[in-house]
Amino acid sequence: MNTLITSRRNFLKTGAAAGGGLVLAATTGCSASRSQPYKTQQSPADNSAQLNAWLHITPANELVFYLDKSEMGQGVTTGLPVLIAEELEIDPAQLQLRMAPVDDVYKNTIFNMQATGGSTSLRAGWELIRQMGAAARELLLAAAAFEWQVDVTELRAGDGLIHHRASGRSAPYGDFAAVAAGLPVPEVVTLKDKRDFKLIGKYDRRLDADVKVTGAAQFGIDTEVAGALVACVVRCPRFGGRVESYDAGKTRALPGVLHVLEIDSGVAVVADGYWPARQGAEQLAVRWNFDDAASMSSAEISAEAKRLGRRSGKTAREEGDVERGLEAAATRLSAEYELPYLAHATMEPMNCTASVTEAGCDVWAPTQAQGLIPGAVAGITGIPRDQVRVHTTFLGGGFGRRAAIDFVVEAVELSDHLRRPVKVVWSREDDMQHDFYRPMAYHRLEAGLSAAGKPTAWRQRIVSPSLEGEAAEELGPALVPSWIPGGLRDAVLGGARYLMESLMVSEGAVEGASDMAYAIDNLAIEYRHFNPGIPIGYWRSVGHSHTAFAVESFVDELAQAARVDPLSYRRTLLAAAPRHRQVLELAAQKAGWGRAAKGRHQGLAVHYSFGSYVAQVVEVSVTGDAELRVHRVVCAVDCGLVVNPDIVKAQMESGIVFGLTAALYGAIDIDQGAVKQGNFHDYEMVRINDCPEIEVHIVDSDAAPGGVGEPSTPPLAPALANAVYAATGQRLRKLPIGTRLRV
Repeated sequence: MNTLITSRRNFLKTGAAAGGGLVLAATTGCSASRSQPYKTQQSPADNSAQLNAWLHITPANELVFYLDKSEMGQGVTTGLPVLIAEELEIDPAQLQLRMAPVDDVYKNTIFNMQATGGSTSLRAGWELIRQMGAAARELLLAAAAFEWQVDVTELRAGDGLIHHRASGRSAPYGDFAAVAAGLPVPEVVTLKDKRDFKLIGKYDRRLDADVKVTGAAQFGIDTEVAGALVACVVRCPRFGGRVESYDAGKTRALPGVLHVLEIDSGVAVVADGYWPARQGAEQLAVRWNFDDAASMSSAEISAEAKRLGRRSGKTAREEGDVERGLEAAATRLSAEYELPYLAHATMEPMNCTASVTEAGCDVWAPTQAQGLIPGAVAGITGIPRDQVRVHTTFLGGGFGRRAAIDFVVEAVELSDHLRRPVKVVWSREDDMQHDFYRPMAYHRLEAGLSAAGKPTAWRQRIVSPSLEGEAAEELGPALVPSWIPGGLRDAVLGGARYLMESLMVSEGAVEGASDMAYAIDNLAIEYRHFNPGIPIGYWRSVGHSHTAFAVESFVDELAQAARVDPLSYRRTLLAAAPRHRQVLELAAQKAGWGRAAKGRHQGLAVHYSFGSYVAQVVEVSVTGDAELRVHRVVCAVDCGLVVNPDIVKAQMESGIVFGLTAALYGAIDIDQGAVKQGNFHDYEMVRINDCPEIEVHIVDSDAAPGGVGEPSTPPLAPALANAVYAATGQRLRKLPIGTRLRV
């Protein structure tokens, strides 16, 4: 059995909260603003008990689970409830789900902020949420023992009931909630062993399926607040430009238009509905000042990246002596890989509703970063953070885009000025042209091979913007205390960005290369910072989305030069990486590696990211007129211990389609600092008729859970490019590939 014994630093205690509440509290070294995770609260009015920050039980046996992560399709509304239900001995469907408020107790333990991203939801909650369930279970058993005057060893919990073996007596948890709230919290809780799991690894339902199928699920864009106005914002087409002047005569003459206001991001048209606001925005004549605006175009960005890539950069990883390894090589190879900016293109465009009043500020938003919002609101309005109430809705896609809160800031600014609830709604064109994009990347690689084909050296130079530098400037204002004067705040944030860009290696640019598992004695991974002035952000799988393409494509090139089968070549270099090898061999076996049907060709790739190992085999054909068709993708994943197999499968499929879209079509083209694409007609998606057959095979593992939202995206592009090489002999080193090849 897995037993947790609390320490002095992470201990359990009870106490009375305001209003007579009982609290189960665990301190973890960081202060909590309003609550603590093990704290339980008892209401004297209804004898209900909040047994911890995640669980509330009423006398009517209503079990309420407070979800502290954002649901954007990845299944967290099922995954986390299953964890607490496993230990609490209930059906997860018995839980009523409510979105948790912003509170320090809900900080993601991996990056110390209340936010959803990095495929961390289950990784961060795996033990903590189970501990919450186990502690609540023990309290309820103790309460029942007290009420029935029996020994606790005579009782068991199951199906939401406490059962007394000897008498056959049973009663629902709600009957004991009030008493449980007054008992001392156990200092030791025992977590179930894997062999005793009833739900984990077996539960295949989606708890959010019904509300999504029936349309009852509330997304941000569905938010309706009494008296709310609707706003559309006209933003500068070139990044970094600002408003010089504007003529709102035609706009104000339109029925329904009520206000035209300049805000930080542009000029807002506020109306009594979306359509008049959108029409008003289209009629608005704005004169822009481009003095500080971005000015480069895609071709210039590419040329400058290549120029920078010819010079050495900061060291991200260094082993052995690369120069000596290259000199000793019987064969030397080099290659350049280039990847463009990419948009997130979430199904639901950006939107937010805000209401600023004397009583504080309410924000309704489809956000991945609840924890940033109170600080941002405080900076704009002066309202104390503890008077900011964030209502998280369902998200119509996130992919990292909603980790930024620019759309929230717009709504808060407008509501603060008008003192009315305001709903800001972006159009698809707004969303496409004012994103925080996946950074462009240029990779320059050199390698040496011995006469036997073994790598003697590997040098990889990565040229890309710094995600950390961008985050310091874009997210920093929400983290810096609001009492710091504006000028000093700007100086602090500017200094932080300068330090990150000038002195540090961007982990977001080199991950997936700096930690690659291939056994190469002489290895150097270098980073060169390049910022063309295009806003960037976290995109599904972050840096892995481009490093995997370069690494796995180049390994294939080494195998070709060594005249060794790509699978065998990788297996040799991964001798000390058993989990990599296992998924690689599983994918190859299930795909029938080397036995593709006539006219079909295969490529493969393997990659580790976000705690999980994924290998894929892609099967393609190329017609006589050079038309590419992707027929099949076979995926093997080792994500550690699986909570919900169907969700793992769905996320692998989702990441594969996302990666295929990027590999075939994805590119944001820049023209003098402005985005050329505007909608799905020129930023294409993989359609259902072009989607390949996808097979997912899950490795049975006892390891701690890894992430599943992102790890299937990185291997797709290199496996596809390697399959195209197998079909045509053409190496594709620049994305997107397109479906019409030049052969």
